Amino acid sequence: MKSIKQIAIYGKGGIGKSTTCSNISAALGLMGYKVLQIGCDPKADSTKNLVGGNKMPNILDYVKENSKNISIDNIVTKGFANTYCIEAGGPEPGIGCAGRGIISAIEIIEQLNLIKELDIEVVVYDVLGDVVCGGFAVPLRMGFAKDVYLVTSGEVMALYAANNISKAINRFAQRSDVRLGGIICNQRNAYLEKEIVNILSSKLGTHIIGWIPRDNIVQECELAEKTVVEGSPESNQAQVYKELAKSIIENNNYVIPTPLSDEEFDKMVKEPLIKR
Repeated sequence: MKSIKQIAIYGKGGIGKSTTCSNISAALGLMGYKVLQIGCDPKADSTKNLVGGNKMPNILDYVKENSKNISIDNIVTKGFANTYCIEAGGPEPGIGCAGRGIISAIEIIEQLNLIKELDIEVVVYDVLGDVVCGGFAVPLRMGFAKDVYLVTSGEVMALYAANNISKAINRFAQRSDVRLGGIICNQRNAYLEKEIVNILSSKLGTHIIGWIPRDNIVQECELAEKTVVEGSPESNQAQVYKELAKSIIENNNYVIPTPLSDEEFDKMVKEPLIKR
């Protein structure tokens, strides 16, 4: 039976998960992999730059209106480099449980045997950063995504979210094969950014699998509703995403993270300053 690589990418809201995921998916598609990206966010905008900015049907809305007539073609859109794209969707702000969209998406994907039917080789779950809600932890809790990557920058709140998510990974790892594959640093040019991200990586017992520099080409391509890999394929930034995708596919360094307590975290973020 063919091995399927299922990757979950977590991080603080606004840290650049969707941009990172869609560029990884695009790069993997160009490498010849059959990729499925699943947007696990009520905004349903994870995959928009893979499909030229087109409005996609999301699973939660579609199920509400067509509960007895669901097919793969109804919920999957084909994007750049032959990537397959799904948006879980969710309720309007302030109404209902946002995690319900993810739960529904997983149920429908299983019901349609979608991964096997499309002969998918790599699944990328782009997950909202708040794992307090059990719905957002579904890819881990139900054993779909075993390889987890954290997107952070050197900013304190992004680092805090990464450490907090590591607590969930550690908890699921005690009873499953869920493991942390590494940290992706989406650089914001924060003060002592590389130093502090390296310290967190060391404390968690993992490694930095990719450094993504801050570059205006990302925004330029997104305004054109494209990934960097598609919109500026010869740029240095596109090469960064391609190298990151290659590193993820070839990665064998998976760990059960050792997250910090809040007190230890506070001490850690001050460590580079103390050393200076």
